[in-house]
Amino acid sequence: MTALEALPPSDGRPELVVLRAIKLGDLLVAVPALHAIRRAFPDHRISLATTAWLAPVVELIPDVDVHLAQQGFDHPIGVPAGVTDVAVNLHGAGPESQDLVDALGARLVIAHGGAEGPAWETGPVNERERWAGLLTAHGYDADADDVAIARPAEPAVVEDAAVVHVGAFHGARHWPVDRFADVVRGLQERGFHVVLTGGSADVERAAAVADAVGLAPEAVLAGVLDLQPFAAVVAAARLVVTVDTGAAHLASAYGVPSVVLFGPAPPESWGPPATGPHIVLTDASVRRGDVFAEDPDPAILAVHAADVLGAVDELGVAPDLRTTATTDR
Repeated sequence: MTALEALPPSDGRPELVVLRAIKLGDLLVAVPALHAIRRAFPDHRISLATTAWLAPVVELIPDVDVHLAQQGFDHPIGVPAGVTDVAVNLHGAGPESQDLVDALGARLVIAHGGAEGPAWETGPVNERERWAGLLTAHGYDADADDVAIARPAEPAVVEDAAVVHVGAFHGARHWPVDRFADVVRGLQERGFHVVLTGGSADVERAAAVADAVGLAPEAVLAGVLDLQPFAAVVAAARLVVTVDTGAAHLASAYGVPSVVLFGPAPPESWGPPATGPHIVLTDASVRRGDVFAEDPDPAILAVHAADVLGAVDELGVAPDLRTTATTDR
């Protein structure tokens, strides 16, 4: 798979181009639709126009042959007009995304609206079902719970851990550091080996949690892992505890038990598949719903450490005793 600004030379297959240019979680909820596209068009070369930094995760989606770096709507999709046989809008239903798709001049366009496509639903809609439903409405079989992606080829830097993901893009999804620390203590008491993950902006939060509970420096992986090593750690985990962010969707993709804390976004739209061993915690009655707010949403603040640890117990996940047992020689 090649990450390029423009389409590589033809390999003889008809071209199919998909637009989905947002963030990690947004990409992963579109995976069921991408699986359906590959089944429906097995002989096409499938190019995915999505955010450049997602290239390592795009490599884990076997349905995609080519990654076209697409920075939102700032520029056309890097495919000349008239080359595309099938174009799919998995980004939205507004004129900005649809104009980019229409500019491809494809023989067949799969999108919301128009004479052929379904209407865009404005109420709470599960995003996996939205995009799988788009394919179904156009006559192609899709399963909204078909979320699996490939594991990275490189082994995880740590296996069988309880992964506690302390970060999120916006403050509205931040859960207090002291509550994360209480969760880590509870996980350690249950015998789990705990590691802390997050992005480069979450290093300070992760360090504060580690300091509060005395975690060793090597257990702090926030700001350390690139996307594929991060995916590998999640795939090899015993358990994931996270707010509503890409880590939650990776846990779903790998079938890893998870506890997911929701703040401004409704779990009805962004929650994990019902088929997986996942528990959602939130309080919709106090949800403010401003995803770009700098302070935590009341819906996530309504969740306490005891709630998370109770959910862990409900999942029934056993720790890897090899990481905590001592040997008497």
